[in-house]
Amino acid sequence: MTNPTLNFQTASGHQVLAAAGKKYLRPGGRMATEQLFQWANFQPSKTVLELASSFGYSAISLAQRYQVKVVGIEKHPDSVAHARANIRAAGLENQIEIIEGDIFHLDKIPGKFDYVFAEAILTMQSPLAKAKLLAEICSRLKPGGKFLSHELLAREKEEQIHADLAQVIRVNSTPLSETNWITALVKAELEVQQHLTGPMNLLNLGKMLQEEGIVNSMQILWNILTQPSIRNRILEMRHVFQKYRHELGYIIMCAVKK
Repeated sequence: MTNPTLNFQTASGHQVLAAAGKKYLRPGGRMATEQLFQWANFQPSKTVLELASSFGYSAISLAQRYQVKVVGIEKHPDSVAHARANIRAAGLENQIEIIEGDIFHLDKIPGKFDYVFAEAILTMQSPLAKAKLLAEICSRLKPGGKFLSHELLAREKEEQIHADLAQVIRVNSTPLSETNWITALVKAELEVQQHLTGPMNLLNLGKMLQEEGIVNSMQILWNILTQPSIRNRILEMRHVFQKYRHELGYIIMCAVKK
């Protein structure tokens, strides 16, 4: 589904990919997220705060599979409306609430949570913003609560990758090395208990077929082929991903509030 109000020249990379029809927008794909879920060991009736809920797919999956209660925060009004419609269609309005708001104002969300879940959110922040957001995440967790993070990894060439990614993704995308990611969480008093790295698969055709399915993959390819504004942006992103294919990857981390 494309969004006629979206300016494809200025929209962020994940908005463009979502407009093309892509559901799985994480650097490690669905399998990396599944590993995070295993580490989380979600318990029924526990509470999850999801940052940047987009269209609500992850929130719905969590509620259906683990019977947890999910509060999602999302700043784009169109995405909020889409997420709420998806939640109504799934019959999960009693388990999921989507709040329109800014992830840098988590203090406006009442209560504390057993889990905070964020995928490809910290990557898009500057170092100072990363530290601020991690402090807010820690403040929203109950003691012993878990932070589940899925981010973009830069094994080398952090500064070069940052410059090129920021240009094509249209956000201040700043992936870190494995050591620097773990250090950032530790500084926020989040103790990393498990972590894993692997190759970046966001625009890998084989991975897309596996995760999106044949029908949706064909629709995505059709949208890319027939809509130049989407095609040009995705080709720009793919070029950078290919340029740094040996340096770029993903990292997933499960951390506990000390």
